[in-house]
Amino acid sequence: MRQSSATMYPILLAISIVHLLNDAIQSIIPAMFPVLRDSLSLSFAQIGWIGFTLNMTASVIQPAIGLYTDARPKPYLLPIGMLFSLAGVIGLAFAPSFVWLLVFVVLVGIGSAVLHPESSRVAHLAAGSRKGLAQSIFQLGGNTGQALAPVLAALIFIPLGQKSMLWFTLAAGAAIIVQISVSRWYGNHLSVSRRQSSVGQADVRKVALSRGTVALALTVLVFMLFSKFVYMASMTGYYAFYLMDRFHMTTEHAQYYLFALLIAGMVGTFVGGPLADRFGRRNMIWFSILGTAPFSLLLPYAGPLWSLILCVLIGLILLSGFSVIVVYAQELLPGKVGTIAGLFFGLAFGLGGIGSALLGYLADWAGMEIVIKVSAFLPLLGLLAALLPSDAILAGKRPERK
Repeated sequence: MRQSSATMYPILLAISIVHLLNDAIQSIIPAMFPVLRDSLSLSFAQIGWIGFTLNMTASVIQPAIGLYTDARPKPYLLPIGMLFSLAGVIGLAFAPSFVWLLVFVVLVGIGSAVLHPESSRVAHLAAGSRKGLAQSIFQLGGNTGQALAPVLAALIFIPLGQKSMLWFTLAAGAAIIVQISVSRWYGNHLSVSRRQSSVGQADVRKVALSRGTVALALTVLVFMLFSKFVYMASMTGYYAFYLMDRFHMTTEHAQYYLFALLIAGMVGTFVGGPLADRFGRRNMIWFSILGTAPFSLLLPYAGPLWSLILCVLIGLILLSGFSVIVVYAQELLPGKVGTIAGLFFGLAFGLGGIGSALLGYLADWAGMEIVIKVSAFLPLLGLLAALLPSDAILAGKRPERK
């Protein structure tokens, strides 16, 4: 499929905004854990299962959607996905029990599962020659939505209670309107591309890497995702409880620490792509995981002020690498844009969900302080990035060593 070298910034901005709205809806659920715990008398293990259900729903469905739409792109899936999120938000506001809460969390998870692989494909198509920048813009929207969730929870949702989640029907409705417009551009782009090319996938680049090397690289990237998203699950799901227990903070005050973590992550996401272009994608992946370790290991021993500073540094570094990981993986398997996006976004949600559930049991058994101390070691898995092929080999500039 012949791709234009022009970067379609209006389309990238549109899908970034939808990503913001979607991830704000999704992230408000863990931000509301203290409210849901009180209103429905939940244990930490049940809270962990909520996070597990939300993330695993997206994890299981996203790779299948990406694989299917690589062969049969479906622009109309974009607004349909947000309809599921809208139904989930309405249900969450009125969920009377833990079981019903899980049902409506599944609907939100389905909406997110549809959005990520297809919107990532739109970012790829609209990127022109700037693939890394396009993914960073797309991911910036998601990180912004995640960052807004704790402060919105502190200012609006926690004071007003569970039914205040109805306000997010406005976000879901706005996202549906934007997705209708994006799906029209997407459909027109596909029609023009089919007319221009009779070859089908003429832009697919051959990479001189053995299957074993590709498999090893993908395995390393999965470990990178494991370290990143399980650690983030410990922070977004449980760090507020840790602050409340250790420093006797109010729920609202603790949410501002998560806001600092995630707002710094927005900056990291935006600069991650350009830094990868300057210093190399493998180096950026390495730095974004391993570079977090000194600060995560210090965090459990810091006072309130230094905890805030460390949250900023952790968010800035750790969240700088995900869009780089996605583009790197797409270059490992050219022509599988949707499959890779679905797989890696799915793994991100799935690993975060598994981590949330396991950490919930650990919190009930050993206490919140142990959760934060144990998860602090996860970024050390960034050492494995040394096993990734260099950018030069990945680009086909020199052959792989036998």
